[in-house]
Amino acid sequence: MGCSMKAIGIIAEYNPFHNGHLYQINKIKEKYPEHAIIVVMSGNFTERGDVTIIDKWKRTKIALNNGVDLVIELPFPFATQSADFFAYGGITLLEKLKVEKIIFGSESDNIEDLTLIANTQLNNPEFDKLVKIYSKMGKNYPTALSCALEDLTEKRIDSPNDLLGISYIKTIQKYKYKITPEIIKRTNNYHNKELESNISSATAIREALKKKESIENQVPKETLKNLNTIYKLEDYFPLLKYKIITEEDLSIYQTVDEGIDRLLKKEINHVTSIEELIQKVKSKRYTYNKISRMLIHILCNFTKEKAQSLKEIKYIRILGLNKKGSTYLNQIKKDLEIPLISKIEREKDPMLEFEINTTKIYDIINNNDLGNREYKSIIYIGDEKK
Repeated sequence: MGCSMKAIGIIAEYNPFHNGHLYQINKIKEKYPEHAIIVVMSGNFTERGDVTIIDKWKRTKIALNNGVDLVIELPFPFATQSADFFAYGGITLLEKLKVEKIIFGSESDNIEDLTLIANTQLNNPEFDKLVKIYSKMGKNYPTALSCALEDLTEKRIDSPNDLLGISYIKTIQKYKYKITPEIIKRTNNYHNKELESNISSATAIREALKKKESIENQVPKETLKNLNTIYKLEDYFPLLKYKIITEEDLSIYQTVDEGIDRLLKKEINHVTSIEELIQKVKSKRYTYNKISRMLIHILCNFTKEKAQSLKEIKYIRILGLNKKGSTYLNQIKKDLEIPLISKIEREKDPMLEFEINTTKIYDIINNNDLGNREYKSIIYIGDEKK
């Protein structure tokens, strides 16, 4: 095994896959040409509480056609929760797959600072105390966290990719995973809602699509080809309204705290869209993204009880791969601790069964037979893309 293939890991949503993602993959290939590139990708729902505009099967094919070697699904219970859950799910799957490094985008481009901050969060007892103090002052959790870290480290980190990177590093340290974190400098502003030259954020691209603006300079041709059917969260408003009205106790759902449940029930009859509902109930304590996640959990019947029972990943689900990805899997599969799933059988893991149900809910609007697609073969791209 001395000359065996190694792997680089990426955790992504590809919502949608754009030129910035392609830039990252090409940079990795330049630096590590012999490594397999493994992406752990969210399914059809995202960490910020949204639906993916393109379904997971099309996004898998786009990724494989743009240099990725293996795409693994990040299950819904991790893909749709806050950064620490998201990071735990993604990093744990990469650890199970024996990857050497995780590479992620970073606004600060300073791995030492991110590591220092991760250490502080994990090991400094003052950190939790300060977060509580700032929270009592009315700051939302991300802001309270940022203020506490600045007090203890004199470093201010409030960019989304850096904060997510800190969660990756914390997971690696907490569970003593043998993965080395490495960063690639982000070339655009995550928050910018306006299209930039040829590399724009996924946020800006989604905004442009809403306004029916052209994004042909911001995404590869493969992404453009797959925009004929777009999934939009707003289309699910009637379903969500029905759930909120008819459910006796909304606090049974994951991330729905007692108090906000009553506010949701009160406001649902006075709004005509999901956006309007979020704007009505958001506050310093309940951020836009936090409420969006609540609504996704209500929509998909993701209860606190279900979240408690689906805390550990017990399988590795392959969405797609190429020849290099297949070679890498064949090399490691005898050492894997949990099963690889390439085709879903009748007997399913409870987390996988739940995943299939969320796909059926996702597809209620466009009715593209994605529920049955779950049972078909994985995507295989025979000619490895260099």
